Amino acid sequence: MTTIFTTADSFLEAVKPADREGTAAATVMKAALLISPEKFRISEESAADNPYMKPGCPLDLARACGQHSALAAKLEELGVPVHIFGGIEGHDDGVFPNNVFATAAGRLVIGSMRHPVRQREARRKDIRAFFSDSLDYELLDLSGEDCIAELTGPLVIDRARNIGFCGMSSRVDEAGCELMADALGLEAVLRFQLAPGEYHANLVLAVLAGEACLVHPESTPDPFLLKSLRSIYENRLLVLDQAEKNSFAGNCITATRRDLLFSRTAATTLRRETRLKLDEWGFRLHFLEVEEFEKAGGSVRCLVAEIY
Repeated sequence: MTTIFTTADSFLEAVKPADREGTAAATVMKAALLISPEKFRISEESAADNPYMKPGCPLDLARACGQHSALAAKLEELGVPVHIFGGIEGHDDGVFPNNVFATAAGRLVIGSMRHPVRQREARRKDIRAFFSDSLDYELLDLSGEDCIAELTGPLVIDRARNIGFCGMSSRVDEAGCELMADALGLEAVLRFQLAPGEYHANLVLAVLAGEACLVHPESTPDPFLLKSLRSIYENRLLVLDQAEKNSFAGNCITATRRDLLFSRTAATTLRRETRLKLDEWGFRLHFLEVEEFEKAGGSVRCLVAEIY
């Protein structure tokens, strides 16, 4: 059972050194799950508590399809197999599957979503069947539990250390934090409050293959989070400024141990010193056009459900 912590000192005592040996401690995904955008819409329900959305901005679905195809092609180019499932009418946010489906080795976890428009996604039989029948994964379904647990939206995971950082907002409650941490087999999770107006931790915090970390501290006002991150990642902690955070720089994802994907929007504000540090640490930066999806409040990381 996962231990949930709300102070730095107790959490840091439970954090073990990073273990990158063997498949059980894989630090990056072995494959990716994507949902195609043909039924993509900007959801009015989601806009109620997602400040990154632009509900009055029209979507260009043809452009979204092209951007999505380019994302899939980039992942494949980097050696990440991609499994794409079709969009379904009424699943407005279905293109962001990481909130609904998350994995640990041999296990699929299905989230418990706040809004009804997203709850429908959790009932997809095709994705369940793919994991249970094709991959022989165990299914742990949180969608029927009395909780809110939007998986790797609020929960940012360091797979090298098997720990997590859970940002509390309207998209996760305490019961949900505990249930998804247990379901994903994490050893320890630090629970912290997001600033008012923030909704998912993966917009303001990213762990890069267990080797580095990006964070926007003003979006995570509990001081024990920054203290913990500085202790764990030491001189490999990058502080994002407001412009970088607003441009989805925190919503990046490591496709491989060395390949880091950002949106083209993030590229417009990523400071020179940020780029230089990431380069110094051995990361190759890739920038993808996903602006159509950013109108709905999510960027590169949100578009990819990682398969471990």
